[in-house]
This record gives sequence, C-alpha cells and structure tokens, in this order.
Amino acid sequence: MVKEISTHTIWELLKTIPDPEIPAISIVDLGIVRKVYFEETTLYITVTPTYSGCPAMSFMKDEIIRHLELQGITNCQINTSLAPAWTTDWMSDEVKTKLKEAGIAPPSAEINCPQCDSKKVQVVSEFGSTACKALYKCLDCLEPFHHFKPI
Repeated sequence: MVKEISTHTIWELLKTIPDPEIPAISIVDLGIVRKVYFEETTLYITVTPTYSGCPAMSFMKDEIIRHLELQGITNCQINTSLAPAWTTDWMSDEVKTKLKEAGIAPPSAEINCPQCDSKKVQVVSEFGSTACKALYKCLDCLEPFHHFKPI
C-alpha cells in the first residue's frame, strides 16, 4: 500500500537510479528530481530536465516507474516541471567530486583536468558525448576528458 511508504523511502530508492548519460551519479545527485509527495493513495514525483530537449528524460521517467514497480508501487504519476529551469548550481560539492572521480571535470568557470588537476587544458569540441558536456584534452598528461558545462 502506498500510504505505508514514506517519502524518505522514495527518495532513497530514487538515489539508486543512475543517470543514463553519467552513471557515476544518480538522478537525485544530478538534481532533476525536484519533489516527491503523496496525495491520498497516489505518489507524485516532479522532475526537471537538464534542458528542455534532453533525450534521456523519457528513459529516466521509465526507470523511475520500473524501480517503483519493483517495490510494488504502481499508483504513481511523474510530472515534468520546466520552471525553475535546471541549473548546475543544484549539484552539491559531493556530486562534483563524484564527477571528477569518474573522469569528468565538474561544472566550473575554471576547468582542471580530472586526471592530474592541471589547468593547462584545451577544448577539442564544444560538444562531447552529450550536449551538456564539452570535450577537452589535458596538455600536461595528454588525457582527453569531458567537462560538464555550467548552466
């Protein structure tokens, strides 16, 4: 029964769902899950895409539903909210550390190589494997890496 499950439990469950484009962080870490609440016997989850055309959004919604159904929660509704617009400011320092550990330079005006911390970096392409990342190369260790663009 949905009423027997707390919103805390739902948040903890959502933290186990990896971002499909950056599996080192969860969809909660990314900051797209904005609100979780119950209204009578229905669970409502509000999500905000990283940008309005994010191709991973439908996959993320399907994953939320799949994870909920595995816990026996079938009466849920996922709402999308575009306001306020998602921003990298919603990422905690802990999440930025996870990105760096995964070899992705976290969002910042100063871009350092996540491998060797060098500031000698060069943009290779403004678009990396996803629109929210740019491709860089470290001029010291020569490793390529992604930079999560600050938005």
